[in-house]
Order: sequence, then C-alpha cells, then structure tokens
Amino acid sequence: MRHVENFLFRVRAYILAFLAVLTVVMGYFASHLHMDTGFEKMLPIGHEYIETFLKYQDDFAGANRIVVVLENEKDKTIFTPEYLKVLREATDDIFFIRGVARPTLASLWTPNTRYLEITEEGIAGGDVMPAEFKADEESMNIVRANVLKAGIVGRMVANNFESSMISAELQDIDPDTRQRLDYFRVAADLEAFRQKYEKDGISVKIVGFAKIMGDIKKGAESVVMFMGVAFLLTVAMLWLYCRSWLLTFVTLSASLCSLVWQFGILDLLGFGLDPLAVLVPFLVFAIGVSHGVQQINMVSAEIANGKTKEQAARDTFTFLLVPGSIALFTCLAGFATLYLIPIGMIRELAITASIGIGLKIISNLVMLPLLASYIAPTGEYARRVKKQMEKRERVWPYVARIAKPRNAWIMVVACAILGATGIYISKGLQIGDVHAGAAELRPDSRYNVDTRYVIDNFDIGVNILTVIVETPEGACVDHKYMSVLDRFQWEMANVEGVQSTIGLPLLAKMVGSMWREGNLKWYFLPRNTSVLAQAVGPIPTSTMTLNTTCTVLPLLIFTKDSKAVTIKKIVAAVKDFRASPENQLEGMRIRLAAGSIGVTAATNEVVEEQEIPMLLWVYAVVISLVLLTYREWRGSLCCVLPLILSTIIGNMFLTLAQIGLKISTLPVLAIAVGIGVDYGIYEYNRIQRYMRLGKTPFQAYEQALKDVGSATMFTGFTLAVGVSTWSFSALKFQADMGMLLTFMFMVNMIGAVTLLPALIAVIQQLFPKKYPPLSDEERTALMRSMH
Repeated sequence: MRHVENFLFRVRAYILAFLAVLTVVMGYFASHLHMDTGFEKMLPIGHEYIETFLKYQDDFAGANRIVVVLENEKDKTIFTPEYLKVLREATDDIFFIRGVARPTLASLWTPNTRYLEITEEGIAGGDVMPAEFKADEESMNIVRANVLKAGIVGRMVANNFESSMISAELQDIDPDTRQRLDYFRVAADLEAFRQKYEKDGISVKIVGFAKIMGDIKKGAESVVMFMGVAFLLTVAMLWLYCRSWLLTFVTLSASLCSLVWQFGILDLLGFGLDPLAVLVPFLVFAIGVSHGVQQINMVSAEIANGKTKEQAARDTFTFLLVPGSIALFTCLAGFATLYLIPIGMIRELAITASIGIGLKIISNLVMLPLLASYIAPTGEYARRVKKQMEKRERVWPYVARIAKPRNAWIMVVACAILGATGIYISKGLQIGDVHAGAAELRPDSRYNVDTRYVIDNFDIGVNILTVIVETPEGACVDHKYMSVLDRFQWEMANVEGVQSTIGLPLLAKMVGSMWREGNLKWYFLPRNTSVLAQAVGPIPTSTMTLNTTCTVLPLLIFTKDSKAVTIKKIVAAVKDFRASPENQLEGMRIRLAAGSIGVTAATNEVVEEQEIPMLLWVYAVVISLVLLTYREWRGSLCCVLPLILSTIIGNMFLTLAQIGLKISTLPVLAIAVGIGVDYGIYEYNRIQRYMRLGKTPFQAYEQALKDVGSATMFTGFTLAVGVSTWSFSALKFQADMGMLLTFMFMVNMIGAVTLLPALIAVIQQLFPKKYPPLSDEERTALMRSMH
C-alpha cells in the first residue's frame, strides 16, 4: 500500500489534471442523456407467459393498449349529432398518432365495429355507423339499434350510454423511424388530444402504458426539485460536521464528478434514464457522500493530530482504500445481481448503478484524498477539530457499553426476536401492486381517476388477461372442445376479482339464440356439428376469440384491478383448471398469457423467484470479501448478520406500509444493503485492528467509535434527512421510496453501531480467539496506522 501511495501522490497533479479533462469530456456527453422507456423493456424475457404473449401479439394483442373514452357530460348520452361528430374527429386523430397499430383501432366509427342480426333472409350485418349516416333523429335511432345489436354495450359503449371508447394497440417500434417508439412523445400527443377535445361538455379519459409513462416522466421531472433540496441539506449537514467549506466542496465535488462520468458513459453506451429508475443516480451519489464523509473524517482527525495536509491525505488513502473498496465492491455486487432478473429495465438499471458504484472507487477513494492533499485547511481549523473531537469522545464510552458481554447478549437476543417478528409479518408482503390503479401515481392523480371511471362504467375495464387456448384445426365446431372452453369461461367469470369474460362459446350461444328469434331456450352450445358451425360462422376474428383456422380460441378475462392478490388468484384458477384431468383433451393446450395482466403476472413471478437468490448472492459476496481481506470467519458473520436483519426489517416495513415488492422497489432494497455494508465494513476494520493490539471488544469498539462513530452516525442521519423530502413527491412510488430509504438508512446506521459490536462481543465470548503476538515492527506499523 505504501508503494501505491507513494506512486499516486508523486504524480497526483497529472492524475487530477486527467480527471478534470475527463470530467469536461464526459460532461459533454452527459448533457445529451435523456429519459428513455419502452414497453418491451418491461417484459421478463424467457418467461412462459411472455413467450405466449410474443408468439400471439400480432393476432391477439391487448398488453400495450391505449384507451380513450369520450364522455358527454352535457347531454348525458352519446346519441346526439354533436357527440358523434366529435367522436368521428377524435377517432381520426387517434388513427394518426405516432406508433398506433392502425388495424387495431376500434371505435363506433371504425369498420371493424359491426353488428349481426337475423332477418327473413338470414343473418345480416353491417357497420354500427351506417355509411349513409345523417345527423337527424332517424339516424340516431338506427345507431342506437345497431349498438344494441352489436353487443358492445359495456365494451365499447358505457353501460349508462353517456360515453364511448376508442382503443388501439401501440407498436414498440416506430414504423416511420424504425427506432424504438418514443412513449413520452405519444403521451404528449395524447395530452394534446385531451386539450383539443375536452370542451363543450365533453370529458376525455385516457389510460394505457404510454400515458402512465408520460405522467411518471412529468412527476420525475419534479423530483429534480426534491433532489436539489436533498443536495442542499447534504451540503448544510456536511458543513456542520466538518466546519470547512473547502472539505465540503472536496467531498461533494468527488461524488458529483463520478456522477458526470456515469452519465457520460451511459450516453456513450446508448442508454437513457428510465423514469422508474430516475432515483438511482441520486442514491449512487449518496453512497459517494457516505464514503466521502469517512475520508474527510479521517483527514480532519489527522490534521487535528498535527499532520500536514499531504500526510493526512496519504494516511487516509492508505488506511481506507481496502475497507472502502470492499464496501463498494459489495455494493456493486448488490446492483450487479439485479442483472439476474431477465427484465430489460432492471438490467439497464443494474448496469447504470454498477457503473456509478465502480466509478466511486476512483472518485472517492483516490481523487478525494488527492484533492484534500492540496486544499485541506490546517492551522486554526486543526484546533477547532481537536476541540470537537474531545467533545464527542465524552459520549462514546456510554455507547460502547453495548459491546460489554451482558449488554451484547441482550442486544443480540432482542435483534433475534425482532428478526423473527419481521419474518412473520413479512409473510404478508405482496409481490406486485397492493393498490388498484397505477401504483406509481397518487390515488387522486388524473390517470387513476380516469381508470376508475372506465372500470365503473364499462364491463371490460382496462386490465385484460388473455388466456390462449390452442386446439386442433376446426375445434370451434367440435362440441367436446367448445364445452371445455365454455366451462373454462364460466369458472373464470366466477373467480373473485374478475370483472367479465369474453370467449367464443359465449358468442356462439348468442348467435345460436339469434337464429331462433332470440329465444333463450336455444341459448346453449349445440352438439350437432352443422348447427354449431351455423352459430360460430358469423363471428368475426376481430372479436379476438378465434383465428381463421380455429386452432387458437383465446379467452379474454377482464379484471377489476391489477393488484397482486387479484392476479395471483386468477392465475392460480387458470392453472387449477388446466391441471384437472377432465379438462385435458388431445391436442388442446391452455397457455398463460397475453394482455396487460399477463405481462404483470409474469413480472411478479420473476421478482418473487429472483428476490432470495439475489440477496443470497449479495450476502455471499460480503462473506467472501471480508473473509479474503481479514482472514476472519467471525468478521464475515458480524458484517452479514446486520445486513440480513436490515433486509428482514425492510420487508416488514413494506408489508406494514402496504407497498408491494416490484421492479421499482426491489433495487431500493439492494441500495439499502449497499449502504449498510459501508457502515459495517468501516467499523469492523477499526475494531479488528484494535483487537489485534490485545484490546477487548468493548475497548476496541470504544476506540473505533472515537475514530468513525461520528462519521457513521452523521452519514446515516444526513442521508435519511435528504431522502425524506421525497415523501412529498407527486409520484407515489417516489414518495414510498423516500419513506423506505429514510427508514432503511436509519436502521442500517443503528445496526452498525449496536448489533455489529454486540455480535463481535458475543462471538468472541463463545469462540475466543487469541491473536498471535505482534513483532515490534508490526506493532509500530499498526500503531502508526491507528494513530
């Protein structure tokens, strides 16, 4: 380490000049970084449901859909010339919105909205909006009759006839540019559409993935203000701690420079910032501040002990490079394990955060002490720091009592009880959304208000689970296949959380009854193939209940909400049905799942499946790095147990706060583990060295508190205060994350100053270890490093 130290400080001017140039260059590229999202990035590739979705998305879509509802608040009915004129213009405008898959566009005015009726000449059909439509009373009566005959009440027309729906699928690739579709532009176009038509008694409701992303982006832009407030609070707290603007500037500059490098690298790699991950860069910055405080704390202490600013910086670099690197590598491993989750957005986040953490090794462990060697204050500042250290040292003997054998046992047992309680409570943790609507937005947001309107006034809602039923060719006229599908539809319709279902048997029974003047006695599935063919024949493929060869007969399940518990019940019901022997026919296969709920269900299952392996990898890295560095299995155990407890407590907090574990919250737990590692490693590094000098755990911990206790507590409190401001964000998931991180930062800090030393004392009592005597040279070197 001394050789490395001498080399770096010998060429420090060149290193700092290079890093300054690098910052300017990366700043240029960072200025081009933009927010970016995509529907396919949210898909857990390789999952059973997603394979089904991708295979049939061109024929039976429904996951990436926009729904626009026009409500006639003035006349309370859609059957007016003025409303229908507005609806026609609105349909034309949606047709030309970028990214819309035009064949999927559906409204009263599109040719794929048709009706069927039985006449003296047989079955007749036509467009719901006749070609010869005129704005008169007669045409209104015709349209009203056609709507009823088409059976679209509750699906395209509201149950109270006060509003109607325009829906369309979006393509993830823009057909004009052949680039990924700009969902933020689509959201802006939809909002402009709202502003254009929301007048003269017309109210516009818009729901869909693109609109959610647009609203999240809008809210994410406001979070910059909260980040600014958090930054200013960090500056103020840092100054109060070190009482030096120079050291405050150095600490913040190091973290900000690595942030600029990170953004520049992301732009060079072609990545953008996803709105759901906009908090991650600030959290990486916070981790940098955490390490910076440890560096500045030691520099200040060295200067107070009479060292020159260069020698103080040198000793800080040498002493903290190893523990700092271990902590950062462990934190990096926590983010890297997120890559195990096969979701594009999560993997991009893993890469983004890993790059940021990796750069902290350069900015905070190398650049910061090099800067401090030039501009750290001395003289009067050293005397002020010495006085502050003396004041703080009066408190540490009381805190250190936690490492006395009796107190340590009480603390460990109490934490064990807390952990057991947390595990029990965490059984109620939901994987996915806990609340109805878009969980990322506030319940009273415009999007969630629009969603509730659609659910309350339409039967189909906005959440659809499309179950693909593969059958032999011609199964739609084979009673044994249709009867199973009919039973399937009936059972799904009666599952709690299902709003309505649409399947081919339902439509076939309706048409069969129509052939007999609507007599309900004929509302059943005929066993005769010819009669069944007569019932199925008029049903078009645009209903998405069959394909042209009758080899795919999907069942459309509309759910009341997208809560995790709702989705789990419905998916379990589908799996139970297909597992039953009586429902298994040769050549018939029931596949989950397309539709927006199919994608959500796959995402929830992937998160649930990968949560434990991800955390186990993080713990394994902590154990391995501590074991390799300190050759102490005791140290590995003492560092990892507080992390496990903090994870359990974090899950308990999520459960009690009714926050679901999903792709927006899972990274935060990884970050919290990373911060916890920082606290633990720095403390253990000091305690272990003092114990090598023959001190008891209590004595070693008391001395370690004098060295790093203030820095640890200050960091935890400062970070908690900073992120607590996010609780006021317009975005619910950012507010939730603010509360979670505030809680986790404090828990990790308290765990580092209580549970870790208590574990060391207990383990030393159970498995006493006598360190071999040190030679005079080793003792001198160790004492010099401990000052």
